[in-house]
Amino acid sequence: MADKDTAGGDSSAGEPKKRTFRVVTYRGVELEKLLDLPEEKLVEMFAARQRRKFTRGIKRKPATLLKKLKAAAAKCPQGEKPEMVKTHLRDTTIVPEMIGTVVGVYNGKTFNQVEIKPEMIGHYLGEFSITYKPVRHGRPGIGATHSSRFVPLK
Repeated sequence: MADKDTAGGDSSAGEPKKRTFRVVTYRGVELEKLLDLPEEKLVEMFAARQRRKFTRGIKRKPATLLKKLKAAAAKCPQGEKPEMVKTHLRDTTIVPEMIGTVVGVYNGKTFNQVEIKPEMIGHYLGEFSITYKPVRHGRPGIGATHSSRFVPLK
């Protein structure tokens, strides 16, 4: 009984397990195939708002951003993160060519560093750079309650 492998597989006890990586897909299409798809086929897979934007044509600013991202990715050595490319274009749709790059998305005050991952395809850059400071409930503030009059300011 002690000779049986607990996992039920036919591998020997001395061999380390091989790591299996998760296959990244967008609407059922694998990432490698997405990169090879023509733009028309990719646009068909986007949601309605993004589809409308692409069918009306990619404007100069998003095209320039994509060109800068490709240049930054080409400049960096293999296996390292590319240099951050700053942008104000929060309404740019993330396409497969952007994967692996680092974008500084402006939130109205600072540039938030966003690393583009495969799960982000079809979303806007602005979705990953929050523009407000979330409310922290339950903390006393000035004028919140009568007892807050006695909370020292500093």
